[in-house]
Amino acid sequence: MADHFSLENKTIIITGSTGVLGASFINSIARAGGQLVLLGRNMEIAESRAHAVCTAGGKAIAIKADVLKESDLSNASAQVLQSFGSIDGLVNAAGGNLPGAVIDPSADLFDLNFSALQQVVELNLMGTVLPSMIFGKQMAQAKKGSIVNISSVSATKGLTRVLGYSLAKAGVEAFTRWMAVELAHRYGDGIRMNAMVPGFFLTEQNRKLLTTEEGEFTPRAQKIIQQTPFGRLGSPEELEGGLIWLLSDASKFVTGTTVTIDGGFSAFSGV
Repeated sequence: MADHFSLENKTIIITGSTGVLGASFINSIARAGGQLVLLGRNMEIAESRAHAVCTAGGKAIAIKADVLKESDLSNASAQVLQSFGSIDGLVNAAGGNLPGAVIDPSADLFDLNFSALQQVVELNLMGTVLPSMIFGKQMAQAKKGSIVNISSVSATKGLTRVLGYSLAKAGVEAFTRWMAVELAHRYGDGIRMNAMVPGFFLTEQNRKLLTTEEGEFTPRAQKIIQQTPFGRLGSPEELEGGLIWLLSDASKFVTGTTVTIDGGFSAFSGV
């Protein structure tokens, strides 16, 4: 019986491949047989991770690219086609927050750092839209492929402090629905776009919000855990099943939707 979850001979591009979640995504795709293209600005980390995949018997290359620079992405697309001949999947994992865009409860609500806010929206939203357009064009020509965006529970839940991040992720979900419909209408059922909605996972971007210098949970993290029926933060590996499902043929009738992986955070009313 065919393994519909296999990514054998599929070339998968990961933006933000040098982050904490990116490392887990790389490992899971490699285990599923996918050929990896690791995009990022930190080539030392990207090349090290690509080397680890190759050493373990897989296939991976690292390409330096800024997800907000069309020329970088176009050059990367050409390199991928030259190396592997096709683009079969894209994981838009680039994103994050900035200290200047985090609104402290004691700060004046109307004294926003608009520059930092715009940067966060640009990185998370346009850093998803632009790679989707550049790499998605190749998938559309072949009429096959799967694009997975990374959203957040902040797209639909009112989370304090993270205004820019919330605005951007709400935009990512709107883009996911819109683009999925357009792709299907124009290119048929072979090319899909969906989004994963992670709950709370400890990453470099949120570490200062969720942990103290001593490594203890902050009051914010404690509130999150209390709101999560599973009573803990997630581990990056717990996103892998959803990711492989969305990239593989096992989800070939799934498009324009979000898959929430949050330990029940979004479902819980607090009562």
